[in-house]
Amino acid sequence: MNRKVYIPAMILMVVAMGSAQVASHAPTGGLQPHPSSFGPPTDIPVARVNGVVLTNRDLLREEYTIFPYARQHNGSVPQEMEPQIRQGAIQMIIFEELVHQEATRRKLTVPLAKLQSAEADFRQQFSTPEEYQQLLQEEFHGSRQLLREKIRRSLLIDELLKTEVENKSLVSLAEARAYYQKNIARFQYPESFAFQTISVMPPENVTPDRLKEMRKRADDALRQAQATKDYEGFGLLAEKMSDDDYRVMMGDHRTVPRDKLAPQVVQALLALQDGQITGLIRVDQAYTIVRLNRHILAGTYQFADVKDQIRKELKDKKTNQLRAALDKRLRQNAKIETL
Repeated sequence: MNRKVYIPAMILMVVAMGSAQVASHAPTGGLQPHPSSFGPPTDIPVARVNGVVLTNRDLLREEYTIFPYARQHNGSVPQEMEPQIRQGAIQMIIFEELVHQEATRRKLTVPLAKLQSAEADFRQQFSTPEEYQQLLQEEFHGSRQLLREKIRRSLLIDELLKTEVENKSLVSLAEARAYYQKNIARFQYPESFAFQTISVMPPENVTPDRLKEMRKRADDALRQAQATKDYEGFGLLAEKMSDDDYRVMMGDHRTVPRDKLAPQVVQALLALQDGQITGLIRVDQAYTIVRLNRHILAGTYQFADVKDQIRKELKDKKTNQLRAALDKRLRQNAKIETL
């Protein structure tokens, strides 16, 4: 199989209409395409935007951007997802072309130094000069000028989106604080416990002798657990002796709200100080030993703790709204055909 290299996505812009997210693609140079549900890259027209033809080659790149895991699974995608992925990719490349045409209409330009720097960055994404030359030949018929035009196109799209979306979607600290104060209930958290466990599970075929053996194992685990000195010591013992799935995480359950725990576990934990260990707790037919790492009382996150999260969420919301408005505006007088 001849090795093909898809255009590294540095030179392409994506507008994911389904998730309403604008982003530069991550580099994809050096990957080998496989037989795919998407089909091979061709120059067959798939859409026309104000007379500009978009091809299956453009569409394929976008499909792999939406579902990059296809490259890791012999190019295959779940059959039920294929129509949705294709439709999303069509919308992406149409939006991208509309944005490029708007940037051209506004006479936006790319400084030569910026273009040269982008081309140099593009070349550095390849492992060898031969790999770069292969892409240049297969995708651009050996023409560096065609490659530069593709890079210029991407930079123009980026510039217009920065002006119309990114710069307008910034969220001030004051906006974030106002949102926090208005939605304070959202930032409250319940009483919870951070803890580790060692569990001895019942055998599949329960017999009196097996139950005795199970209790013996549980007593032995408790004796060793009580001899541990810290989080790590208990965790290493959990890895060695516990039967529950948390053993692979040193028995750590992280933080669990009080109302998600069995009553007998809550009762045992309430009697402990941080760092102490329970006796054997019977939960259903299992024996569990719990180490309390931290008892967290119900409370409210301080603004300083959540301000970055709030600003990001509000920025994403603004970005979605601005992008949707831009898409609607650009489509109003455009002639768009899907082929």
